Amino acid sequence: MTSRKLLFTLSISTFALAACAPQKERVASAAAPAPDWAFEKSDVPVDPGYRFGRLANGMSYVIRQNATPKGTALVRMQVDAGSLDESDAERGYAHYVEHMAFNGSTNVPEGEMVKLLERHGLAFGADTNASTGFERTTYMLDLPRNDTELLDIALMLMRETASELTFSPSAVDRERGVVQAEMRDRNTYALRNVEDQLNFALPGSKVAQRLPIGTPESLAGATAEGLKAFWRREYVPDHTTLYVIGDFDAALVEQKIKDRFGSWQKAPAEPRPLAGPIAIDDKDKADIYIDPALSERVSISRKGPWLDEPDTLAQREENLLRQIGYAIINRRLLSRTREANAPFRNASFGTSDVFKEARSTELGIDTVDGKWRRGMIEAVVEYRRAMAFGFTADEVAEQVAIIRTANANAAKGEATRSHAQLLGAAQALVVDEKVPDTPTNSLNRLEAFVPKITPEAVQAALAREVVPLESPLLRFQGRTPPADGEKGLKSAWSEAMAAQVRPLERKAAGSFGYTDFGVAGQVVSDAVEPRLGIRTIRFANGVRLNLKRTDLKQDQVLVQVSVDGGDMLATRDQPLATRMMSVLALGGLGKHSKDELDTMLAGRTVAANYSSTDETFVLLTGTTPRDLELQLQLAAAQVVDPGYRKEGEVLFLQSINNLFASLRATPGSALSADMGAILSDRDPRFSLGKVEDYRQLNFEKLRGAITDRLRNGAIEIGVVGDIDEAATVAMVARTFGALPPREPDFRSYADRRDRPFTAERKRHVLRHTGTKDQALASFVWLTRDGEDLDAALQLQMLERVMRIEITDTLREKLGKAYSPGASSSTSRTWRGFGTFSISASVDVKELPATRAAILETVAAMRDAPVSEDELLRAREPVLESLENALKANSGWMTFVDRAQTEPDRIDRYLRSRELLKAITPAQIQALARTYLTADGAVEFNVLPEGVDDPVTPPAKP
Repeated sequence: MTSRKLLFTLSISTFALAACAPQKERVASAAAPAPDWAFEKSDVPVDPGYRFGRLANGMSYVIRQNATPKGTALVRMQVDAGSLDESDAERGYAHYVEHMAFNGSTNVPEGEMVKLLERHGLAFGADTNASTGFERTTYMLDLPRNDTELLDIALMLMRETASELTFSPSAVDRERGVVQAEMRDRNTYALRNVEDQLNFALPGSKVAQRLPIGTPESLAGATAEGLKAFWRREYVPDHTTLYVIGDFDAALVEQKIKDRFGSWQKAPAEPRPLAGPIAIDDKDKADIYIDPALSERVSISRKGPWLDEPDTLAQREENLLRQIGYAIINRRLLSRTREANAPFRNASFGTSDVFKEARSTELGIDTVDGKWRRGMIEAVVEYRRAMAFGFTADEVAEQVAIIRTANANAAKGEATRSHAQLLGAAQALVVDEKVPDTPTNSLNRLEAFVPKITPEAVQAALAREVVPLESPLLRFQGRTPPADGEKGLKSAWSEAMAAQVRPLERKAAGSFGYTDFGVAGQVVSDAVEPRLGIRTIRFANGVRLNLKRTDLKQDQVLVQVSVDGGDMLATRDQPLATRMMSVLALGGLGKHSKDELDTMLAGRTVAANYSSTDETFVLLTGTTPRDLELQLQLAAAQVVDPGYRKEGEVLFLQSINNLFASLRATPGSALSADMGAILSDRDPRFSLGKVEDYRQLNFEKLRGAITDRLRNGAIEIGVVGDIDEAATVAMVARTFGALPPREPDFRSYADRRDRPFTAERKRHVLRHTGTKDQALASFVWLTRDGEDLDAALQLQMLERVMRIEITDTLREKLGKAYSPGASSSTSRTWRGFGTFSISASVDVKELPATRAAILETVAAMRDAPVSEDELLRAREPVLESLENALKANSGWMTFVDRAQTEPDRIDRYLRSRELLKAITPAQIQALARTYLTADGAVEFNVLPEGVDDPVTPPAKP
């Protein structure tokens, strides 16, 4: 964890996540007006590509013309109004107001905002969204095109939200159910754990009582008048910043902002509220929080005064030294997790701001259940070792190499920074008062400062910020209380502080041992695919290579390696054969452990994490032109000489234990646990299985399952981005091309492509261990595979239309569900297999009505065609996504990776647009009649343990 970054190391739900980020607000001085922007009082040179402004009414704006991705833009409106601004009677109002922004304004009738955006290609949720935290609410629109009409619509909707919401009582009442449903869905063991953390770490503080979702009482009592009063008070120009980052002329955008927002009337802006009081001197306390779903963790912390450190060049040097110090300590802790008998699963150390009122230093230790004491003691010893003896020159050099590379990569890619990167820097200016500088400037300053980065300087800087962990706050979370309770925690702390501490002994890194794979392979075929211009090459040993040079992202290269096998190796007899592929890289290589690799490759942009997909083992990673050959060497080494070391195996088994321990803690996880087995008639390939079966897995079994494919299976490589094609071909020739001959083609696995779907169409009641009001309804129909493109696209449109219908019914009309959904999956792996599903999380007592509403909605789709407008709203976002697919290297990789062995992907892409446009409402209706039959669904209802089934309640005696 780097310095001054997180409020707390919390596992927190989405609506409160923003609260855990740095929260540095602009606070007006009583003596003199504060500067409009942080760069006006800083010696850090601001990136000249931004345009900053403030209207006469006090509203701020940040504009940046940018063409990555080309022809698109991001629009954000940030209002400094969050849950801390609420009174006791208004808890949850900031979040409730966010919901009301989509429910009617002066110029946009209720229910029309989302429809308007869908007609212009913005999908609700993906491109249209909002979030509320402790200190601010942010409205987000991702524009798929840079036409001025769409920009005008986006700015109009932001202005409507800022000053024109209507808050009709009927709309407020309808939305109440949605907000209450969101509260219900988010009420999980993780959130309750967060609440306990806040109350222990910040007792009596406002923030501990102000989770943005509110309380049941405040939401039930919220009125249109009360919400409107909060909105009028907090949604004022001085609290508002508008961001437009994208492919628009900046002067044009600025004028449109002035025209649209200039008439917004200035209003009084209340001062920013405090999050405290924060008990800085709080010490020598313990807390134990137990939940069957929680993995074991010990947190050790102390608070100190907030350090007011404005963003200056000198402060950035200080922060860099601290960053290196924290990184070294965390690197040491990471090394301990890779021991064969590791004392803990994970551990982290860092110091963070508690808003602008305090700072907190924390050491967190995640352990295997029941092993907390050893883990805690050994992590504390590492903390004490660092603070007492400092760091070695090699450790500092490793971190400097990593930071240097990150800065160099950013500088080389400066001209093609993404909208998201530039938006993040702009928001950091407003929220954190961190001046956005150019990557080139940052790199130049770093290089000048490197000679001053010594172990002594790092240790001194760290000591200036760390709050010593003396008489700390000790918190335990887990499934089983620690032995001797709070007394046991304090006893372990005393033992850790009394343990002898010696300076670190560390071995030299060594050099990478996989640079020679034999004689470079010969190219036997070299052609260019005519439709997308992908270059296709084959080497004499059978390895295929596909290349696409782009200028979409400077200094970025994407590499994908596909090796025949994947989950096709998982059979009914050995269904877990490939489950450990996800941790193969943690076992290192034959010549190097993972820990040794991290040290010797520090400062290089490479990775070799293969995963198992339906038919292949796949590595997909990003690198740079400078590190491309090393990336290929590492990827090839992972294929020819996996290390299979014990530490990777141990980490896998620890994660499995936690997975199964929390398997039924929520309705969604309980459904995931059982659905596969039920739908497949208990076919073990598609069933989760038992934890005991996973505990029997090891690297020797994985080795036996995958060695033949790694040695002999067909390989196809895709390389996309800022490449020299001739140099890339030569690099692949020296690595994968130099391997012994391989099978020329990917195997068909024709005898393994069956996937059963149960013939038993009935209702299944599953149980979860979460709160007693949470239920989930899900319906699954069998459809077809995806080989016929036209049919697959029609099912995709059915899904999109159904998503609109089910959201309109369950969320907007009935207010019973927060995020109901529909999905269509048309497999190209399993013959004849595809599914269509509808699901909704609801209150237990609403389950019968929800089931009825879903079935009625499906019946209506069968009985009559949808409107042309609804089909338009479903189709336009898909068409826009197709239009923008090749504006990023990742989109190109979708077609480059298997351009030789699966060339039909290109044909399907090129045909999709016209096929989508040709789909009619009658075809959608026909699909619903064919597949979504009244008696064709397998139904799942997930209910809390110990709660009667409201659909078929027990008979009365």
